This record gives sequence, C-alpha cells and structure tokens, in this order.
Amino acid sequence: MIPSYANFGGKIHGGILLSLIDKVAYACASRHAATYCVTVSVDGVDFLQPVEVGDLVSLMASVNYVGRTSLVIGIKVIAENVRNGIQRHTNTSYVTMVAKGDDDKPAVVPPLLLESEADARRFLEAMKRRELREQYKDAFDNEKNRIALDENLDKLATQRCVIGW
Repeated sequence: MIPSYANFGGKIHGGILLSLIDKVAYACASRHAATYCVTVSVDGVDFLQPVEVGDLVSLMASVNYVGRTSLVIGIKVIAENVRNGIQRHTNTSYVTMVAKGDDDKPAVVPPLLLESEADARRFLEAMKRRELREQYKDAFDNEKNRIALDENLDKLATQRCVIGW
C-alpha cells in the first residue's frame, strides 16, 4: 500500500480496499462463469484492523455459492508488515455477482464442485446469509412503512439530533 492510498491518519482508505475486493471478486466470478460478471451487492464489509502504508495486502477469493445466474464470492483480506512478517486478517467480505451473456442478459453459471467439507460449509453459509438478508429486507421494509413521524418524535429527544423545522 502506497502513501497516496492513505487518509490523513496514515491508514489506507476503506474505498481503496473495497475497490480491490470488487476487482478480485470480478476475476474469481468471471473465471468460474467463463463470462463477464457484474457486482450486485457487497455484504459484510467490516474493517477489523487498519491497513498501514507499506503493508503488503493479499486478497484470497473463492466461489462460495452459485445460483442459476449469480455467484457469491468470499474474500479474505490479509495485510502483512513486510519488515516483521506479521500478518493481520483485516477484512472478510462476501460479494454477489451476476454473470452476463453477450446479449447483456443474465447468463446461467456452471454448478459449483464442492471438493471438501469446508466447501460444503461455505455453500450452506452463503445460502443462510442470503435467506437472512431477505428476511431482514422484508422486515425493515415493513417497519419503515409503519413509522409514523408524529407518533415517534419523542424518541428523538434522547438522540444526538436537533429538529430544525
């Protein structure tokens, strides 16, 4: 990581890492699908530890799940201080990609060969993550449609906000 990737605190911008994650997810998905793939969503972007200027960053990607036209790519980010050899797990992300055909329509992807118990576990975890994401989306959509502003203004009194109207 070079100094131009750093913020004013000397740590690498999260956006730099997100860009790398997206590029690696594309490479992994496209290789499996044998076609162009596009990013649909990025889940689990938690920055566990900062990446420092001078760190060598490695991104390891695997296809964790395939649907009919979609793929979930698991990415583990490791930062290594090259002076002392200490490696730090800084991020794990899950990127959902969709394969595109020459007509720019979603393309069917090959099935995923599960070669180990770990592969099967990752596939099942991706299925569960997808199920929970859909449940959360539905629950949140239902809740936000039921929030009545006039009935809930009192909840803002204990928050760090100022009503300006």
